[in-house]
Amino acid sequence: MDIGTRKYFTMKILAAITLLYIMCIPPMRGQSLAQQLGYPEDTKLLILHADDLGVAHSENQATFDAFEKGMVNSGSIMVPAPWFNEMVVWAQQHPEADLGLHLTLTAEWDLLKWGPVTAPDQVPGLVNEQGYFYNNVEEVISHASVEEVEKEIRAQIERSLAAGLRPTHLDSHMGSLFNEKFFSIYLKLGLEYKIPVMISPNVLGMFPGAKPSLPENTLLIDQVHMALPENYQDGMEEFYSNTLRFLPAGVNVLLIHLAYDNDEMRAVTNDHPNYGAHWRQQDFDFFTSETCRKILKEENIQLITWKQIGALMK
Repeated sequence: MDIGTRKYFTMKILAAITLLYIMCIPPMRGQSLAQQLGYPEDTKLLILHADDLGVAHSENQATFDAFEKGMVNSGSIMVPAPWFNEMVVWAQQHPEADLGLHLTLTAEWDLLKWGPVTAPDQVPGLVNEQGYFYNNVEEVISHASVEEVEKEIRAQIERSLAAGLRPTHLDSHMGSLFNEKFFSIYLKLGLEYKIPVMISPNVLGMFPGAKPSLPENTLLIDQVHMALPENYQDGMEEFYSNTLRFLPAGVNVLLIHLAYDNDEMRAVTNDHPNYGAHWRQQDFDFFTSETCRKILKEENIQLITWKQIGALMK
């Protein structure tokens, strides 16, 4: 595995793990998050979360279909990505949908690029010589200032709100906000906009510099799950079936990537065979299958959304 591919896998893992920790939710003393949501503590609760929305029509359409025909019940949108407007139209037609923002500071694909919502001359440290985001987190940290990152993240949230999308949660694409330099911005804007911010105690443990003084009202989601390249090699149906059958009690998040294995998605992901078009088609196939539906029923897994969790803030 070359260095670039290894970095990509690392960032995807970090992005997945960022779905563990929620800020800004008033706790009920002595109660677990499951109990605060109105469930017995031993209930298996699950959010099926579709990642990277807005990148491509193939990805959006597969996710729409999985929302409407399958078991997927949550997702996060990349505001700077080229198919953001398609997400806006669909969200307006489906106001019940549970959609957050996948806050974006990178553009990792070789052939498909995007840049900031903010005018590039106002955030020069966020763009390369071509005016696009950098393709890895290390360069973002090296070149961008705290002020530039805050300006861009705020602009992404504001564009979402202006389009009529009230995010149910925030998370970070490729974990680009999960470092000592930018992490405080992540927490600050979640508090300011009163939107749950998803972070991970695992990542906080791996990167102590990113660990703030967490307020007393911090709550943990119990566990996050995501397929890795070795799981893809062994078979996605096996991985997801086992994940659901052995799902622990409490609040879980399962991070998935949906798309159709077509010409568009193969072109977008040409440089990433893992997390590529075939992988994403397999995710779609499983989470719209009777196998998935049957396991959820057999294991008595209750699907919940970030909207339910966000309601606790009120």
